[in-house]
Amino acid sequence: MKPFHLNLTLRPRFWVLLGLYGLALVPSLWLAYELRFDFIVDAKAQQERLFVLCWLIPLQLVFLGLFHQLNTLLDYFSIPDLTRMVHALSIASGIALGVRLAWGAGAAPSMGIILLDLVFCIVELTAARLALRNFRESIAGSSRKDLHGHQNRRRVAIIGAGDAGAVLAHELYLKSGYGLDPVAFFDDDASKWASRVHDIPVLGPPEKLIGCRDYYGIVEAIIAMPSASPRRITEIVNLVHQAGVGCKTVPGLDQLALGQVRISQLRHIEVQDLLGRERVELDTENIRQVLSDRVVLVTGAGGSIGSEICRQIAPYHPKLLLLLDRSEPAIFQLEQELQRSGHSERIRPLVGDILDLHRMRAIFSKYQPEVLFHAAAHKHVPMMELQPCEAIQNNSIGTAQLADLALEYGVDRFTLISSDKAINPTSVMGAAKRLAESYIQSLQAANPGRTKFLAVRFGNVLGSSGSVIPLFQRQIAEGGPVTVTHPEMTRYFMTIPEASMLVLQSATQGLGGEIFVLDMGNPIRIADLARQMIELSGLRAGEDIQIKFIGIRPGEKLFEEISHAGENFAPTNHPKICRFLSEPAGIAQVREALRGLREKLYSLEPDEMKLAIKQVVPDYQPCLGIRQDNQAGRAG
Repeated sequence: MKPFHLNLTLRPRFWVLLGLYGLALVPSLWLAYELRFDFIVDAKAQQERLFVLCWLIPLQLVFLGLFHQLNTLLDYFSIPDLTRMVHALSIASGIALGVRLAWGAGAAPSMGIILLDLVFCIVELTAARLALRNFRESIAGSSRKDLHGHQNRRRVAIIGAGDAGAVLAHELYLKSGYGLDPVAFFDDDASKWASRVHDIPVLGPPEKLIGCRDYYGIVEAIIAMPSASPRRITEIVNLVHQAGVGCKTVPGLDQLALGQVRISQLRHIEVQDLLGRERVELDTENIRQVLSDRVVLVTGAGGSIGSEICRQIAPYHPKLLLLLDRSEPAIFQLEQELQRSGHSERIRPLVGDILDLHRMRAIFSKYQPEVLFHAAAHKHVPMMELQPCEAIQNNSIGTAQLADLALEYGVDRFTLISSDKAINPTSVMGAAKRLAESYIQSLQAANPGRTKFLAVRFGNVLGSSGSVIPLFQRQIAEGGPVTVTHPEMTRYFMTIPEASMLVLQSATQGLGGEIFVLDMGNPIRIADLARQMIELSGLRAGEDIQIKFIGIRPGEKLFEEISHAGENFAPTNHPKICRFLSEPAGIAQVREALRGLREKLYSLEPDEMKLAIKQVVPDYQPCLGIRQDNQAGRAG
């Protein structure tokens, strides 16, 4: 009892609520008796009332405390609070009814009085709590006005009068620090038109924004439709731009559901919102079984994909999450982020290069990783065309060395992050990834029943380092031109969180030797992507910012492919993941090929190295004759 007593003395609101509820409960019972006897209460009933007051009011207070109504914040009151209050008072009334049935009149009031008292208690306590809430909100609202009573915050319209919009409006109203004053709602649902949400009018569909802008003084629109289709979001963004006001949006459903952000953490519309990907549904239980209470190693953890994989692994409570990267600043930033998220006890930042065999062996020996995600790689296609030896050294030889260590130290699952550029490759980067895939498939075939080796292929990732999105953003900020290689160049795109989630899901499905391919949706023209990004910046393509076509770069394809000839397609139990199986080469043959390339790494010219790669990756079509000076300043 002592801790409970100390807890109460340290919380003054407990005593305030106890007194407030007591003051409300007494007149409720008193009034119930008066109504029951038509305001002429005889002496016997008067005596009963005084006796009942002595035990029923404390009983009601006890149950209010058990239902956490005596330790809540005074000026917050919501439906869950009301529900708990009703439950507490109903139980107390039920006990009173039981006393009446057991001991009769004099011990407890009649059924009519008990029911009247229950109704009055609920009404009076609810009124008291709502009055406190209204008082708090009126004080917060008063800070929104200056000395002359005029609003001093930017007037905004909220597009979307659903739950997200209502929560956003309420939070913006209460917190003047945001500097935003919601004055109007717009919604596609006609049943909401001409109604009010938090006393803010719903004026009609988003198409009415232009006509209402001046009357309501709207300077910015906030899109609060986290579940809307990309097509509709695009239409609304265009409407907002036509109205000549600013445009922001609320976080997506995935982030809100995971509790990573709040509804009021507004951001600018991004190209990801317009290109759109369906929400990924995960089998979290299978992922938990693979990751929970196990040592997980992520190579390339400081990169775009590697860092997101780490963010998504951490909530599954691994025994230890090893963050390996050769970039000290990248690992430091990720470590700080995960520590702020409450994962400091389960992460270990490790600076190291996968090519450093002694360092890798020391890590495997010390930490004994059980699950490994291999995301470390060179991925910049044009840059690797100029130095193919580095692509082979890091992407192929580094992967083989890491896979051998995984087998030696008994890693349970090894997942290689590959690329759609490994399919019938025309670039050194793609050929190096294809060789890495071949190695782990051959290693699996030679060692069945031990480590499960698998690869996951996906295309371009929106917003990743070195991708086209940051390049276009920089070019737009500099006033253009935005450089695109070819008018018909298309690519498959997915978001970083989506790619990382599907990598985790693929890791749960592998039996060993498979290559998983993620559903990339429909290919997108790079030129269309450039135009959308220009328009999102409030500019006009071809007028404010020019789009310049510079020609396909060495190693690039006009269209990306899905699979190799000879790979057998097989579905999985996840709709956005499919599996490819192929007959692997002998491990001795692949090792000999890698040994031959290793010996030639720094003795051959780039074109000679590419021809040597083609000897071991027959479907590789090298781009020869590239000169360093031809690549200067080329982009897009």
